[in-house]
Amino acid sequence: MNQPIIKLDKVWKIYRMGEVEVAALQGLDLEIRSGEFVSIMGPSGSGKSTAMNMIGCLDVPTKGKILLKGQDISNLEESDLAQIRGKLIGFIFQQFNLINTLTAIENVMLPMTFQGVPEEERRKKATELLVMVGLGERLYHRPSELSGGQQQRVAIARSLSNDPEVLLADEPTGNLDSKSGDNVLSFLKKLNKEQGKTIVMVTHDEELAKEASRIEYLRDGKIIKSVKR
Repeated sequence: MNQPIIKLDKVWKIYRMGEVEVAALQGLDLEIRSGEFVSIMGPSGSGKSTAMNMIGCLDVPTKGKILLKGQDISNLEESDLAQIRGKLIGFIFQQFNLINTLTAIENVMLPMTFQGVPEEERRKKATELLVMVGLGERLYHRPSELSGGQQQRVAIARSLSNDPEVLLADEPTGNLDSKSGDNVLSFLKKLNKEQGKTIVMVTHDEELAKEASRIEYLRDGKIIKSVKR
């Protein structure tokens, strides 16, 4: 865990709303090293979602630098960012963000389609991933036919489809009952420990955050405290 896989260097993000400027991030410094499990905590309005967007290459900073594996991606075009996201980063969202008209296996296959993976290989990989998350008997069910916990497991399988180095989990248990939430968290910890996946989890839940090896506390768009566990 020597080389930072992601580094935010004095990152500012300023949104302009008419004549008003809102600084969601104010000189944020953050390093994520390969193989870490990091929680980013903070109250509503602290800049958690904006920080996640920066880490996940979903947006570019107003000022400052974002380094991904040493490469400055701060000024890249969206098409280039999309390629980086597709290969290096997997996303797990609170709202699952599954496509309702697609089956579980089709949802998991989708990110591989954008990377040009042949259909036979996509189907084989998606099947393996769904079996791995315990949904081998739900391959052809649509999201509406699955429980919340099952939908989140499909989302986890989808996030792993291009074998990313980093998983970004945005309130991954927020829409789940406690048992399903515990199962999802256990799975994330297993991916971190057994497969060495780097995991960054955004949450407002202190108990959930404590499951990570490091907690970064965010307030007013910058880190105010860092705790190693």
